[in-house]
Amino acid sequence: MSKITKEELENIAKQPKKEDKNWIKVGMSSCGIAAGAEEVFKTLTEEAKKRNIQVAIKKCGCAGMCSVEPLVEVNVEGMPQVTYGKVDKDVAIQILDDHIHNHRLVNDHIYDIQVKKSNG
Repeated sequence: MSKITKEELENIAKQPKKEDKNWIKVGMSSCGIAAGAEEVFKTLTEEAKKRNIQVAIKKCGCAGMCSVEPLVEVNVEGMPQVTYGKVDKDVAIQILDDHIHNHRLVNDHIYDIQVKKSNG
């Protein structure tokens, strides 16, 4: 295997990336971690696998709402993009079951919602 050149690396970086349609981002800033985000991330990852739910689960940084950590941002095709706050293990499972699988919002934990505009 040969080494990759700087030019090849730059070309790879410029290529369009496949964007996941359905994803979950868990805020893993210091305040999120202190509030339990690592357990939430682990729960989401393990339970999605057990339930065979096809969703990309990612870590992200600060969302600026430290008082409601752990924060979990959810994007599901055909639904608004939602940020849930004060998420614990039970709420994480509820997000997988209700929001991701059944396309119903978990109203008691919504802290931000963004309705997507259609291109039509």
